[in-house]
Amino acid sequence: MADNVANKIADKQETPELITKQAGDFWAEVVDVWNNGFLGIDIGQIIVALGIFSIFLILRGVLSKYILHTLHLWTKKSNTDLDDKIIEALLPPVRFIPIIMGLFFAAQALEFDGIVAEFLTRLIRSMIAFTIFWALHRALDPIQHLSRKMEKLLTKVMTVWIFKFLKVLVFFIGAAVILEIWGIAIGPLLGGVGLFGVAIALGAQDLFKNLIGGLTVIAEKRFYPGDWIKVDGIVEGTVEEIGFRSTRVRRFDKAPVYVPNSALSDAVVTNFSRMTNRRIYWKIGVTYSTTREQLTLIRDEIANYLATCDDFEKPPNVSTFVRLDSFNDSSIDFMIYSFTKTTDWGEWLAVKEEFALVIKDIVEKKAGTNFAFPSQSIYLESMPTGSDPEIFTPPEK
Repeated sequence: MADNVANKIADKQETPELITKQAGDFWAEVVDVWNNGFLGIDIGQIIVALGIFSIFLILRGVLSKYILHTLHLWTKKSNTDLDDKIIEALLPPVRFIPIIMGLFFAAQALEFDGIVAEFLTRLIRSMIAFTIFWALHRALDPIQHLSRKMEKLLTKVMTVWIFKFLKVLVFFIGAAVILEIWGIAIGPLLGGVGLFGVAIALGAQDLFKNLIGGLTVIAEKRFYPGDWIKVDGIVEGTVEEIGFRSTRVRRFDKAPVYVPNSALSDAVVTNFSRMTNRRIYWKIGVTYSTTREQLTLIRDEIANYLATCDDFEKPPNVSTFVRLDSFNDSSIDFMIYSFTKTTDWGEWLAVKEEFALVIKDIVEKKAGTNFAFPSQSIYLESMPTGSDPEIFTPPEK
């Protein structure tokens, strides 16, 4: 009994020492976790890295909300829209720069080594290359806007094609740079692509034929987007876009038609949009009872109207004729050959309508005759004997 009491007293004396030892062990675990929290990186370093990255995100917001927004407002006050287009093109890449900087300085704070450090280095270099070529790609749009003088030499469509090609070129160069950063050799890859290209070239002859056809159409300046064209046996409508492979033509019923460029380069194309004037070619007939004086009056009045009306083009710019042309089966025909100044279809219809009303007044009111229409006259020299018509007597009421 005395021994048990002695043991209990000894245990009570060792309890504070045990608690102290256990607390020390727990703190040692905390310190170890703190020092080796993630991939052997100090948690304090991770917190510092997150803080650095957060600071750059805040700077990105300040840059976007105040500095770039203010700069954008200043450019709107200028007389040209070129600076607006430049700011709008470069704004997304510039806003991406603080993210790259934040990632770079956060990686420096973490002090990675080995494979992780190499991965982060290549990732940051790739993001830098991506931002540079992204900015170049977007900058081509305002540069295209600035190079309008080239359109006089190369046409607008050719200029659009050149800048499309430059955008594709910037994309492929940027992709090659990023691949090189990740250790992927471009030379052997291009060699494989070349062999693959030779293989598919045999099956892509139509593609290259259409590409050459498109270049021919643009070089010869046959038509531009917005022109009204007619391709015999293929389509008639308004050109919307001249692409690398085909040209989109919108028919007058609003249905789009995609015509291969090779067909356009080989076919006969009528470009109605390049008409200098629109023609009115009519033949009108008057009755055979019209006298010589009436015919002369009709001819002179119509010719005088064409000579004095401002809606019609005058000689020697165009040929204009009003002549007695032929003796038809049921009419004496006039030929009217003239051109309007306008080439707009709606305006031309209005001018033609007014001209038709004037001709009607000249024939019926001023000349006092009538228009002819197809008719036949039957003449009976004699009636057969005994075939006198029966006289109709109405019944009596």
